Amino acid sequence: MKIAIVTLDGFNEIDSFVALSILSRVKVDGWSVQITAPEKSVTSMNGVEIKARQKLSFANEADVVLFGSGTHTRNHIDNADLIAQFALDPTRQLIGAQCSGALFLHRLGFLPVTAATDAKTRPLLAATGCLIEDKPLIAQGNIVTAGGCLSSQYLAGWVIARALGLEHALAILEHVAPSGQKSSFVKTAADIIKPQLNVPSQPALYC
Repeated sequence: MKIAIVTLDGFNEIDSFVALSILSRVKVDGWSVQITAPEKSVTSMNGVEIKARQKLSFANEADVVLFGSGTHTRNHIDNADLIAQFALDPTRQLIGAQCSGALFLHRLGFLPVTAATDAKTRPLLAATGCLIEDKPLIAQGNIVTAGGCLSSQYLAGWVIARALGLEHALAILEHVAPSGQKSSFVKTAADIIKPQLNVPSQPALYC
């Protein structure tokens, strides 16, 4: 399972790093999680510079592609050269977006009519005709959207659950849960992730 975490200049550290950490805790053969960027290095919204492990083209061959949010998302989606590098296919890939990352799904033509996002991005997506629900996670077939920075834990859990089953995902999330809150944390995660598994796809209903 190849997983591309698309990470661009101005990226939100929580989106990329939490997903990277949780997904990298899966130890099965062939499981690979890669920070994917168009440059050799990218700088976060708070000035953290990191090296990319894969070029952006890796996203096109990956089994899972995740778009995080960031301060420059609107500039990125208006960059025709950047967008042209994506050749994603929701029939064979799991494609997820968190907060303003959902703008990439809209630009690429994959944004479901019902989605989750953050408060700042909500009016931008609503203007496209998309219905924004006040939920941390909404899946439609192989497309999933998450709302709020800390929804990254549920987004990562959903990916693991789709690939390896819900029990495997909850075991990983239990490992990272706060001490004294593991049972309640895992129950909440299960309540959020389980209803979003095996949700039928409606390819004609994109915003």
